[in-house]
Amino acid sequence: MSGNRHVLILYNEPRPGTFHDSDKGVLDEVRAVCDALDALALDHRSASVRRLEDVIAILSGADEQIVFNLVEGLWSSPEDYNYVPSIVTAFGKACTGNQTPGMLLAHDKWWSKGILRTCGLSCPKAVKLEPGEPTPSCLFDGPYIVKPVRSDASEGLDSQNVVASPADLPKILEMVWTTTGQAALVEQFIEGREINVSILWDKDKARVLPIAEIVFQGYGPDIPKIVGYRAKWVPGSFEYENTIPVIPAKLDQETATEIAHASLEACRQLACYDYCRVDIRLDKDGVPFVLEVNPNPDISPQAGLMAACTQAGIDMVRFVQLCLDNALWRQERNQTSTAPIETQTVDHFEIRKSVASDRDQIIEILVQGKVFRPDEIGVAKEVLDAALAGDRSYESFVAADHRHVLGWICFGPTPCTIGTFDIYWLVVRPTTQAKGIGRALVAFAERLLSTQPARMIVIETSSRQSYLPARQFYMRLGYKQTGCILDFYGPGDHKLIYTKTLAKG
Repeated sequence: MSGNRHVLILYNEPRPGTFHDSDKGVLDEVRAVCDALDALALDHRSASVRRLEDVIAILSGADEQIVFNLVEGLWSSPEDYNYVPSIVTAFGKACTGNQTPGMLLAHDKWWSKGILRTCGLSCPKAVKLEPGEPTPSCLFDGPYIVKPVRSDASEGLDSQNVVASPADLPKILEMVWTTTGQAALVEQFIEGREINVSILWDKDKARVLPIAEIVFQGYGPDIPKIVGYRAKWVPGSFEYENTIPVIPAKLDQETATEIAHASLEACRQLACYDYCRVDIRLDKDGVPFVLEVNPNPDISPQAGLMAACTQAGIDMVRFVQLCLDNALWRQERNQTSTAPIETQTVDHFEIRKSVASDRDQIIEILVQGKVFRPDEIGVAKEVLDAALAGDRSYESFVAADHRHVLGWICFGPTPCTIGTFDIYWLVVRPTTQAKGIGRALVAFAERLLSTQPARMIVIETSSRQSYLPARQFYMRLGYKQTGCILDFYGPGDHKLIYTKTLAKG
């Protein structure tokens, strides 16, 4: 490592006001990381920030190679702190913890719930209501819990947020809107056991740490069993003194395995790596419902993640070293993958950017396949022409030998998403099928997208019998059917949605 000070600990200056208690908890984290860096004999300093502008100002004059990111909230917009990793990376420095795409996805409870439900994970039913928006007349069964949609550390959340009847919702909604200035999530309250799962990554390998349960001691039927703001941040309160963490939780092996799988899948779907905590509720039948994923949770010695680390034999010094190693590994991998991938030679053919002279052959392949209707081929022509004209919404590549185009793939970012990409077209010349060309084109696209901020690849296809070979092909490549829209293309012709999460560290 170069520079006089090797590690810069960047943290948020606690805000005055309503949520000062949760904000000042970051100071315990700073002290713990400083002690660990001292034990590792690494030079370090710490700097506090209030706004993103402060982050830029500090990094402009910093010579440290690694930033230990403990920025958990800023004095401006509630989501601004999620951009700190991207700013650190832009300054050419390694950054510990989760990165901006995953943090943004997990931060918005409505976005994250939609993604997790789409991939088949059980989540409580919910509806999002903007300030002043009326409660829907037809609502799922209660009881209900009302949460600010973009708050951390249980800010704006306590026992009064749980109500039994829709008639009680307007008062609580008004309180959440007024206190936080955010939209509210009205969620079905799962009455059951509260489970916390900590996940720690070592580069690209995940480890599920011993599972914890929060036991609600002395709670009567009139007190909702939730881990709210008082339970986390107000010593001496009933909630703080009577929410008891038990680790490892007493679970049968089947339930523990199901919880671990759901937690790890939730992290992967939201692109949350490095270190995370997943909050889960078990319903009366023992079914795990994912409540939320918390990237970069509290790492102070008394926090749940460090308790799980201790159970796993990982002390604070080892944890901090792992965070530093992950940050440097991620930086090195990103630096080695920044060169654009333009061509790849595979056996008897080459994969390269499509050019204007390929157009006629690509259209010929589309027609020869006898799968696409004329209107579908017309859409393919429009996409191809846009890509050839330089439209960055589409990446267009062909597999070709020295004479012929053998296959074509076209993909691009999905509008209005973070890190989601669509494979729009994939065709192979009929006379050269079953020779690995389609597989090579998909592998090439996945490799290219893994060098970009890509999180998920989506493929949409038809349920028609003629598309069966294509659907089987996608499943062999690890794509899973995660959605179906009935009669989308026509009566009896459904849209089938296949997805694949790209592994990143």
